[in-house]
Amino acid sequence: MPKSTSITSTELLQQVAALQRQAEELKRKETPGVVARIKEAIAFYGMTAADLGLGAATGRKAKTPKSPKDSPAKKSAAGKRPSVIKYRDSQGHTWSGRGRRPEWFKDALSSGTSEESLRVGPQAG
Repeated sequence: MPKSTSITSTELLQQVAALQRQAEELKRKETPGVVARIKEAIAFYGMTAADLGLGAATGRKAKTPKSPKDSPAKKSAAGKRPSVIKYRDSQGHTWSGRGRRPEWFKDALSSGTSEESLRVGPQAG
């Protein structure tokens, strides 16, 4: 009977493992060049980690230079998502619907404008 040239699953898994090791080694060797090109592009375009979305993606905040203008309120709000605008008037004033009602909103209501007419998006009822 002629000898079979088929490969066994064990041999195939060994080949896969060997190829994965080769791929990892190649990636390890290429990494310094890739990092250098990325750094060059970041410097050229003046980008920050925040521009790249790295602060949230890595679970770390981007390092920013300390300045006297930084206040505790600004630092605590840095990790929060921006509020969605829920109300807008014809003059461009906006409000998220969170916190105290802004003066422009109160003035509009007192002048007879309905809350629903200031709502952004689909009108309720």
